[in-house]
Amino acid sequence: MCYDFTTMWERRGMDAIAIDAVGKQYPQPRDGFDPIPMWVADMNFPTCPAITEAIVQRAQHPLFGYFTPSKSYYRAIIQWQESHNGVTGLTPDHIGYENGVLGGVVSALNIFCSRGDPVLLHAPTYVGFTAALTDNGYHMVHSPLVQDGAGIYRMDLADMEQKIIKHRIHAAILCSPHNPTGRVWERWELEQAMELFARYDVMVVSDEIWSDLLLDGNRHIPTQSLSEDARQRTVAMYAPSKTFNLAGLVGSYHIIYNKTLRDRMRRESILSHYNNQNVLSMHALIGAYSAQGEDWLVKLREVLSQNVSVFCDFVHAHFDGVQVTRPQGTYMLFLNCQEWCAAHHKTLDELLNAGWQVGVIWQDGRPFYGSCHIRVNVALPLARLEEALRRLDQYVFNAG
Repeated sequence: MCYDFTTMWERRGMDAIAIDAVGKQYPQPRDGFDPIPMWVADMNFPTCPAITEAIVQRAQHPLFGYFTPSKSYYRAIIQWQESHNGVTGLTPDHIGYENGVLGGVVSALNIFCSRGDPVLLHAPTYVGFTAALTDNGYHMVHSPLVQDGAGIYRMDLADMEQKIIKHRIHAAILCSPHNPTGRVWERWELEQAMELFARYDVMVVSDEIWSDLLLDGNRHIPTQSLSEDARQRTVAMYAPSKTFNLAGLVGSYHIIYNKTLRDRMRRESILSHYNNQNVLSMHALIGAYSAQGEDWLVKLREVLSQNVSVFCDFVHAHFDGVQVTRPQGTYMLFLNCQEWCAAHHKTLDELLNAGWQVGVIWQDGRPFYGSCHIRVNVALPLARLEEALRRLDQYVFNAG
């Protein structure tokens, strides 16, 4: 089946902060330039037709009362996890609904920790973690990822261990694949991290929301699959929202094998009396985790891999002083602009603004703990991506 990854849909007034933030959070481009949204993690592609068909079919029945998740919902998740991640032995008891991954992360920390406790995270750090942990009274301790000779981000196990000991840390957040660097962790990396966490009795929240968006044949290794200990000490968070662009529908889920953790997590999640699923979100997941959803995802990965190649190759060829490591997953890139800014006597704010002025709506990387970085979303039609690169070349990085 053919899918549309080339049309740039008009999203103004259609409930999309990706474009509605222009003129509010981001300045309006100067005359002659339309905005190209390349910031928030929201793809500028229409979702899989099976999802809209599932929603429309359910919406044709005009009653939307109280409900509980159906057998089809759990069956879709179980089959998807088995076919994509090799997960076996998963049952409905292991699966729990969450309004969002960040809410699930906070609920998991609440059963692991006391407010004010330190939590280990890698830096760069997803800005959502920063907001969620700060708002809920947790103290973030960052262990910087270190780039090897090939520019690949790696965990610094010695630094992680030193900080676990120094701060008496008993909870960690693992982002797998990692946002914003796009690292897809290899098995040996995850095994070493989980062995370290086991040694010091550190409980783990593993955010695996990006696990379907793998590039160039990379493979996701579920944290819970590494060992029986990892299976028992980890709360894993998933959602179809990043994969199929469904953030506006809301609907994530956790997988927990440890019965004690599972019971406590469910209790924590319902305390607000708000963590309840939307019936259309349930049917959207069922449509997403279907044969057509699988086919659509295969095509999407090809498009994203091409876009990443085009963007990274262009940066390497034309933007002297800008470093970018090709991500192995996600559709977000993290540009290090420190050398360029120093060579051109520009601040990061001036560089960001130069892009915004010509309609390239990219994102400040400092809230992600990138000292002179810009976060860029390449999930948009190739023609628009190439236009953004042309503008950056002519008006920003190589302006006369």
